[in-house]
Amino acid sequence: MSNNKDFKVKNGIQPTVYHEGLGTVVSASEGYYLAGASYDSVSFDFSSQFSYAFAFGFADGGTKMYGQRQFDGGTLYQYTLSTAYDISTASYANKSYSFANGESGFVITPDGSSLYISANDGDAVYRYTFGTAFDASTLSNGTQMFSTSSVDTQPDMCKFNSDGSKFFLLGRSNSRIYEYSVSTAYDLTTATYSNNSLLVSAQAAGPLGFDFSADGTSLVVSDNTTDSVYLYTLTTGYDLTTATYSGTNFSVSSQDSVPGGMSFINNGSKLLILGRANKVIYQYSTALATAQLDLSTGSVFDYTPTSDVQVTLRNPATSGTVSGATLLLDGGADTGYELSNASYDSVSFGVNSQAPLPTCVKFDTTGTIMYVMCLTNDAIYQYSLSTAWDVSTASYGSKVFSVASQDSSPLGLFFKPDGTKMYLSGGVSESLYQYSLATAWDVSTASYDSKSFDITGQSIDPYELFLYSSGTKLLVLMNDALYQYSLGTAYDISTASYDSVTTSFSSQDTTMTGFEFNSGGTSLIMLGLTNDKVYQYSLTTPYDITTATYDSVDFSISQDTQPHSVTFGKLGTKMFIMGLTSDTVYQYTVGTPATITYDTAIEWPGGTAPTSPAIGETDVVTFNTRDGGSTYQGVLAIDGAK
Repeated sequence: MSNNKDFKVKNGIQPTVYHEGLGTVVSASEGYYLAGASYDSVSFDFSSQFSYAFAFGFADGGTKMYGQRQFDGGTLYQYTLSTAYDISTASYANKSYSFANGESGFVITPDGSSLYISANDGDAVYRYTFGTAFDASTLSNGTQMFSTSSVDTQPDMCKFNSDGSKFFLLGRSNSRIYEYSVSTAYDLTTATYSNNSLLVSAQAAGPLGFDFSADGTSLVVSDNTTDSVYLYTLTTGYDLTTATYSGTNFSVSSQDSVPGGMSFINNGSKLLILGRANKVIYQYSTALATAQLDLSTGSVFDYTPTSDVQVTLRNPATSGTVSGATLLLDGGADTGYELSNASYDSVSFGVNSQAPLPTCVKFDTTGTIMYVMCLTNDAIYQYSLSTAWDVSTASYGSKVFSVASQDSSPLGLFFKPDGTKMYLSGGVSESLYQYSLATAWDVSTASYDSKSFDITGQSIDPYELFLYSSGTKLLVLMNDALYQYSLGTAYDISTASYDSVTTSFSSQDTTMTGFEFNSGGTSLIMLGLTNDKVYQYSLTTPYDITTATYDSVDFSISQDTQPHSVTFGKLGTKMFIMGLTSDTVYQYTVGTPATITYDTAIEWPGGTAPTSPAIGETDVVTFNTRDGGSTYQGVLAIDGAK
């Protein structure tokens, strides 16, 4: 297989063609990545059992979770998880145990025989034993293991390392984490203070929680003062004398003002943090996507990121032999359907020769076929694109289908995801019509199914329509509102009935002429004719229009004064608007550009890695190594090719 990639370059370098063996890019993921931490909108609320949450922890392979109330000596509550470590599947097990020493943070041994807990009141660490492994209701016999008063009078959270040979204690009085050696694994009767500790007050003046990565080379600490989480790196795993602050932190203030105990799960791809103020555990993503260039498979790599990603290299030639690679890095998007980053591509396609007064534009799923609805001729015209999602490469395919027998003012168009059904909204009859395509996506093979649905009971001027992927829900855009219907038989428009559900968008525009959801139904884009703008909304429940809220994000369409119809493609990174005044389809780039970082083994001229290419541009980056991959020399050969 070869890679033949031609492109022109914006900075004056001559066009280049690569004819080399195309190598394999391996997608992978690394955990414990706080630099890109983001809230998952996943949480678990303890308030049904207690009024002040102090700590939480997992046991028995993540199938059991425990939440701890502070006051009244402290009470431990047990929960069952139907999916290990998935807090969204947790339910109260009706099991609990009340302590007697004003306990703080706790940890349970892997075999479920013992629970160790620090006590603020007694300045000590205690052991409680389980009568039945992991069963909180069978805990008994609180026995002091050792006093903490010589190091800190407010012992708080505690953790073991991965093999139970070390025990760590957070002391709030001195804002330190203390390290103990345990000669018999998980047996604190054999614990001795190692005289090692880590002062975190420079970052976390009010530390309330901490956790290590599995290998002990990463440590996170939560801070009540700044409502943030801080990352420390350890050159030797679990050795606090080798810990230094990494400079990386992230705020959790949008979720809770008192971040407390915390726990990494799923190989560090997720971090759970207890919000003490709200008595809620919040889940965050802490995974770094990586694109690994496998040098054993080729020397040229073509890669388009779909999220923030770190580029790494693997399998170079042995030390002493030069091993190199050329990366054609296309500018991708971390998220599509994001209007805050929208820009006009200066790319358009006129359809006046076939379709004067076009009201709607749609594409097939590959982006190589475009459909235009014509108001003048009451017909749908089909075009081919030689480059997917690039309307400048469109040409008329001499395929057309007349809908004049159904309606003389066709407005909206929708295709079933497999291209075998087509639906039309008619402005004169105020009805929806259904068609079948003998050849998927080929409008010249369409035929009317003799099935329709009258929507005059709700409103008039059905500008656009949309069916959910299940085919059992229908949305129709009329004036400034979306109306919801149910279909008794999937994709059978004649079985529709009004759900008495509607949502108005008149606060932004009184005449909406188009709309589209992102692939997950959590984002909605609306096109306004009055203000010539597209507007962005978020939905807390996918595709549920009653949960839509305006994001206060819009984008002005300055190319045409009568924008009709909006549609997206290329994972939501391309937006297309039909201009009724100019009879032209206009193309835009939208989305948040993906951030590209590089492995620390790669050295760059001047010590600075290149910035990420913009969406739609391509950087050419070269790498070379002579020492078997211990270090690479990276060079940005071409910046911003198109």
